[in-house]
Amino acid sequence: MTDQKYIVEIAGLRKRYPGVDALDGIDLKITRGEIWGLLGPNGSGKSTLLKCIAGLVKPDSGQVTINGSKPSRKTKSAVAFVPEIDHLYNWMTVQQTLNFISAFYDDWQKEREQELLEFMKLDPRKKVSTLSKGMRARLKLVVGLSRNSELVLLDEPLSGIDPSSRDRIVEGIVRQFRSEKQTMILSTHAVDETERLYDSVIFLSEGRVHISGSAEELRIKHSKSMNELFKEVYA
Repeated sequence: MTDQKYIVEIAGLRKRYPGVDALDGIDLKITRGEIWGLLGPNGSGKSTLLKCIAGLVKPDSGQVTINGSKPSRKTKSAVAFVPEIDHLYNWMTVQQTLNFISAFYDDWQKEREQELLEFMKLDPRKKVSTLSKGMRARLKLVVGLSRNSELVLLDEPLSGIDPSSRDRIVEGIVRQFRSEKQTMILSTHAVDETERLYDSVIFLSEGRVHISGSAEELRIKHSKSMNELFKEVYA
């Protein structure tokens, strides 16, 4: 029986692509009710790790469990995954997009969807094709946070977008995260803008865990902010 303290448990996880070990023996336990920062530069293995947890990539060896079960249809119902890649349909309006995606999930919260739309300053009548990259990123976050998921996986939600959208997305996470019901893993290299979110952090380097633990304990131990530690680790 799995330890109820942890929502995700990972042991000996390996994934190799031609010419590169994307994940090279990952061991992790993700505590419930926290926001975890999954930190590292491009190519460190962040996206592959999230996709393994989401059940979208099959590892070569090792194991991932969510609530004690391997990734499957059962676990997917408990996981909301927001990929870095833009998966929105240009011909739909914002509202049509949300109506279409919500039909796939029994845990969709319509009231939360409307709150997030308003907070993100998204016009539901606008076509997706007319949205800026920052506005599209805001819409993707609405999709991810409108579900009542136990586990939310955000893959580089701030990548390549304007400062105002970055601020709005971070604030949206602060407002909507429910620690009594949810756990979140947020992968990013924009540590300065997201540092205040983290309860715990994982520093990945070349597919391996370099540092992991409580964000506050690491700040005290190293006498550095997470952003300063990030710069030191990846200098």
